[in-house]
Amino acid sequence: MVVIDQNEERASDVLEHYDVLAIIGNATDKSVLEDAGIDRADALVATTSDDAVNLMTCWLAKRYNVRNVVSIVNQKEHSDLFKEVGVRISENPDELVATRLYYWTKSPNLQQVASIPGGTIFEIVAEEGAPIVDHEIRELDVRDFVFIAIRRAGGDLIIPSGTVRIRPGDVITVFTKKEAEAETLKTLNKQLTRSG
Repeated sequence: MVVIDQNEERASDVLEHYDVLAIIGNATDKSVLEDAGIDRADALVATTSDDAVNLMTCWLAKRYNVRNVVSIVNQKEHSDLFKEVGVRISENPDELVATRLYYWTKSPNLQQVASIPGGTIFEIVAEEGAPIVDHEIRELDVRDFVFIAIRRAGGDLIIPSGTVRIRPGDVITVFTKKEAEAETLKTLNKQLTRSG
């Protein structure tokens, strides 16, 4: 693995803490990419805060026939440009953290259980008086997430079907796709909490 960074201090830190090669330079410079071995690379991941730099770096990687090219996109309106070049888009970490913090603040009984490739598993406790409590799961507007399990207050574990009624205190485990995470958090917060 090779890390390219213009910041000498960060590059030194990478060298000190990880078993990788760090090159000080600009990844939009072909000679820097060549020094890093772009012609032999299996993958390239662009993570700067500048979409123009990320896009140019990814475009160059594609010109060198790098198979797996991934980038964060800092401004959603730039996503189509990356897709046109054939770049897989990773979620913006700052936006993801902000979204999660917002919904966790609004709903302290919501927590992330696991993050897996392509998705996230969450648990949320159904509050007394929440809109979906005492209703069947099929009445909930479910789009890009699925109910995995419900743990009842007494400890019973249920693999839910659409006819299962949500009770106060149920701990509900759901899986959502990464790209639908913000909307899923919003829906869960709205339907399973009083404050939603």
